[in-house]
Order: sequence, then C-alpha cells, then structure tokens
Amino acid sequence: MTPRIFALISIGIAALALSACATPARMHDEAQLNDVALGCGLALGELIQDESEKRLLLTMRSDPSPSQRICVARWARRNGLKAVFVNINFPEEPKT
Repeated sequence: MTPRIFALISIGIAALALSACATPARMHDEAQLNDVALGCGLALGELIQDESEKRLLLTMRSDPSPSQRICVARWARRNGLKAVFVNINFPEEPKT
C-alpha cells in the first residue's frame, strides 16, 4: 500500500469517526415546548426538559393517546432528544 493511499484511507476513517460524534443536546425554551405540546394535542406545560438531563423530553400527562406519543417521540428524535412518558395519576377527591 502506498503512503498516499494509506493517507487517504486514514483521512476517510477519521472523517467517518468524527461524523459519528453526537452533538450535545440543547435546551429548548418553554415557548418552543408549548408549541410542540399544542401541536401534538397536549396542554400547555405538559412537555418539559430538565436542565440536568437535557437529552430527555418529559411528557407529564395521564394516559397520552398513541398519536400523542408518536408525535412527541418524532419531534424528540428529530431534535436529538429521548422522549420519556411520565404517567401522572391524580388522586380522586374524597366524596362527602
């Protein structure tokens, strides 16, 4: 193998390795998350992104529909995030 071919192969491998590096997750502001929530049929404030776990997109909703889950998961994937669905069960009011 000639030095020139070896160099080209090395550059190609390095470029491939660098392109595989994941970009760090960025924080989305509340307005962006609310737009996504409304677009997916959720209420304002039901999508959150915690600063300590930027890669997680948390959905706080009691029993989201399959279409809502798909919508949120697709948006999360497109933005380098992992969708997490937290099922919130609110206690019932005691009957008097």
